[in-house]
Amino acid sequence: MSEIAAKAPARPRRRLIVARLVPYLLLQALIVIVTILGLRLLQPSDPDDFAVSGFSLREDGATRPVTLPHFTSSRYSLSDPPLYTGTFTFRDDDAGWSVFLPRFSNAVEVTVNGVVVLDSRRDANANRPDRNTPQIALIPASLLHDGDNEIAVRLFVWGPLKGFLDTVYVGPDAALRPSYETRTLLFVTLPVVFSAWQSILAVILAIMWLMRRREPVYGVLAVAMVLGVVQAFVPPPVPPATTSRLAAVLLASAPTESALIVVFALLFFGWRWPRYGALLFVPGIAVFAVGLVGGPPLPRILFLVLGIPMVGVCLLLMASITAAQVVRRQDAASFTLGCAVTIVLTCWVHDMLSVFEIMTNERIFVSRLSYSAMLVAIGAGLTWRFARALNQVDSFASQLVTRVREAEERLKASFAREEERARAAALANERTRLMRDLHDGLGGQLVSIVALSERGHESSGITDAARAALKDLRLVIDSMDDIGGDLMLALGSWRERAAAQLRPHDVALGWHVATPQGLPLHPELRPWHVIQIVRILDEAVTNAVKHAQARHIVVTIETLDDGQGDGQENGRENGHGPRGMISVADDGKGFAMSGNGEAGSAGQTARGLRNMRSRAARCGAVLDLASDSSGTRVRLQLPKTFPDSDAAATG
Repeated sequence: MSEIAAKAPARPRRRLIVARLVPYLLLQALIVIVTILGLRLLQPSDPDDFAVSGFSLREDGATRPVTLPHFTSSRYSLSDPPLYTGTFTFRDDDAGWSVFLPRFSNAVEVTVNGVVVLDSRRDANANRPDRNTPQIALIPASLLHDGDNEIAVRLFVWGPLKGFLDTVYVGPDAALRPSYETRTLLFVTLPVVFSAWQSILAVILAIMWLMRRREPVYGVLAVAMVLGVVQAFVPPPVPPATTSRLAAVLLASAPTESALIVVFALLFFGWRWPRYGALLFVPGIAVFAVGLVGGPPLPRILFLVLGIPMVGVCLLLMASITAAQVVRRQDAASFTLGCAVTIVLTCWVHDMLSVFEIMTNERIFVSRLSYSAMLVAIGAGLTWRFARALNQVDSFASQLVTRVREAEERLKASFAREEERARAAALANERTRLMRDLHDGLGGQLVSIVALSERGHESSGITDAARAALKDLRLVIDSMDDIGGDLMLALGSWRERAAAQLRPHDVALGWHVATPQGLPLHPELRPWHVIQIVRILDEAVTNAVKHAQARHIVVTIETLDDGQGDGQENGRENGHGPRGMISVADDGKGFAMSGNGEAGSAGQTARGLRNMRSRAARCGAVLDLASDSSGTRVRLQLPKTFPDSDAAATG
């Protein structure tokens, strides 16, 4: 049962593969038929009325009659090239006559009545077997005479293929020139145009790769196009040139270019690079290496044995990759690339049939032309896709800018609302603290005034209570002033009030600032912090006057630095830095201290001390109390950073 269940999902998958692959293969077969018909129909028509096909061939020391087109028996014949000798009939007229050679390999020398009228070795492009370059030459009228004239064609062959000479045409230039121009357009101009497009697209793709390094597909295709351009534009060496290095580069570029196209297909479709993929580059490297060290025939022979088959292998791999991609995704890019590969592969098979003389009447190579057309189409498609992606990015960017602007406006409105809420909350907190301070200070004093008046006390008691209430009110009002975090300003106001309070009691107030800066600045200082500190100092002075019966009170202000900060701001951020210290010392009788540092008695003094400690804790400060028979000293050690709320202080 388990095997049946495992086979069940595989059947629909096979059906899906067959359903996608069969129509694709039928389409490729149709493309092959159309390509073959196109190669037949696009063959240029030559002026058969002026054809000269019957020649006498002298080759390898023997002479025999031949009919053009003709393949030589030798693959290398530079010292004793085959000589085709024939005749043509000249009819005297006013028009000039020319000799027209549609196809040949590798080079020709044409003489009319013993005088050379054409030598293709003077034109390097004419000696390229992949160009099918035609040649035409005007025959000087002085060389021609009525009746039969002799024409001789010397065919220089430097392999590795056999020499080939197509039908020779001799006649009026006006009749031969259109055929020559048509062949030049198809086999010379069109490949150059495609190669020029390749060079332009190679530059564009290289720039695209430099802009998007994470997508090497653009760079690989650019390198492949550059190799094709080199092969198209660099003229090949013409024997008897002794060097073969340039030829090695040209010959090695074709299989290397094909291998790069396979790499492009793998990257373009997102396939994983196979383990033995580097073997695709071995034939190109071998041809190049042999060309650098070997003689002129060796790289051409190796190219015929390794390079051309590798081109076919790469085309078959491309066809397989595109077919698999069509089965997997069935997208437009796979179909388009698959059709282009099929056309190029068909042209390559056509050329191979001509190379092996299976098609005896043909020696037209169209693989290079179709390959260049395929590369141009691929490059144009990639450029179009890149431009479309840029347009999409621009559209997305404009939408994103609009949305960011809208979000920014919403954030500004939200920040404004939050800032208003924070301002309202801060105002409410300050109002609450102010109300609490007024309730604790001024409210208690007013209650005392009301109580004294209702009980009929003397006016002096009511006056003292009213003065105390007025003092507390002034304290609250003064604490609301903006002092910019400088506690010394608040202490200066407190000093004036304290001196006025002590003057009726004949108590001297001493003021000593031990450090030049006084107290450090605290930007986080709030009015309620100032109220708590000032009330602690008031309580200390009041206790010294009422309970200790002191005659002298000395207030000392200083800044203590632990020496671990690089500056005040940096020290405070790192938990180090200066701390303010305020000391109030008197020469009163003092009081007894318990073991925990509290006052020994449980009366008003003890309650006042507890209240002072509570106020110090709310500010984050530390209160230290020492008392003996020589007097009492209250030390208030300020925090490095004042807390923002009471909860932080009490916590």
